[in-house]
Amino acid sequence: MTDRDKVLSAVRKALEPLPERAAYPEWQPDLAVARHARDISDIEALFRQRLEAVHGVFLDGFEAIPAFLRGHSAETGVVDPELLPRLGNALDGFKVETVFDRARPDDFAFGITRAAGAVAESGTIVLNDAVVPSRLAALAPWVHIAVVERATLVGTIPEAVAAFDDDPSIIFVTGPSKTADIEGILIEGVHGPGVQACCLV
Repeated sequence: MTDRDKVLSAVRKALEPLPERAAYPEWQPDLAVARHARDISDIEALFRQRLEAVHGVFLDGFEAIPAFLRGHSAETGVVDPELLPRLGNALDGFKVETVFDRARPDDFAFGITRAAGAVAESGTIVLNDAVVPSRLAALAPWVHIAVVERATLVGTIPEAVAAFDDDPSIIFVTGPSKTADIEGILIEGVHGPGVQACCLV
């Protein structure tokens, strides 16, 4: 049993006496929808626009990955083993592992993982434990590429919330990791990837 499993087991045990899970608060989905997203005619174009607006990188298909990685001098990385057959020979010449070794975090310049979905109105990538079991592969390398299936791209945040209603662990990633000091100076790549890309397939 891993440390993570031990912690989650303790949490589940502590929650057992509760009669039922607390209900989500009532809210009006229309209030959360951005004005520009109320009429989405080209969801893919809107997603690309919003992703790039938050300093994310849009990759159109697996064939765009090698040049992108070389452009960032990212030659070694970790790849979700379920993606390897689909990538074919796109990563020939790269040093690739399928398990993120916590003892060697600096050895992984890039991580390529699946994503649970994406939100067009905000340029957000959705990660969860069911689809992205190795969270460190998505959060620790400087360059992260999330592979999003076109069928999982939704228009608005309320649609995403509805789609993942019962999932216990979800991360909404909107561009590279960012933080700002009190003077408003924005720094990217502090608490996670400094380069966040989405490969839409």
